[in-house]
Amino acid sequence: MRIVTDKAPKVDVENILTAEEITGIRDFIHHYPHARAASLDSLKIVQKRNGWVDDAQVNAIANLLDIPVTDLDGVATFFNRIYRQPVGRHVILICDSVSCYLTGYEALSAELRSQLGIDYGQTTADGRFTILPICCLGNCDKGPAVLIDEDTYGPVQPTEVAQLLELYA
Repeated sequence: MRIVTDKAPKVDVENILTAEEITGIRDFIHHYPHARAASLDSLKIVQKRNGWVDDAQVNAIANLLDIPVTDLDGVATFFNRIYRQPVGRHVILICDSVSCYLTGYEALSAELRSQLGIDYGQTTADGRFTILPICCLGNCDKGPAVLIDEDTYGPVQPTEVAQLLELYA
């Protein structure tokens, strides 16, 4: 059971975050009039190391920003590209918006899940891929679309899935 408080529990930030992460977060703090504005940037910095942000890291970031843990956790859970549990080395986001749905989302989704042997929210046994739905990639004129890591593809046909996945071997 999680205990919710207004103050971030004091933690030894140096034992949780790397020196580079701490420096990066402090650099972002100076770009904003209020430290809390650096919340999303700070989460991204920390996520870069392991691909996700755990509770101890959220507490450490909240300490650095001097904001309540609940505020930072709210930011982390609001943004669908901040992961709060382990994900694969490559995250595949498949757009399930209306325009992608109308241009073949269902067949593409089925093929991706079949070839990977996993369903949404799961990670392949080798830790290579995690597949997640996303409501829009802003690539509506090229649906169905997928985002793998930072690379957007579309339109993607089911017959192209194997070749696409090989790019991330």
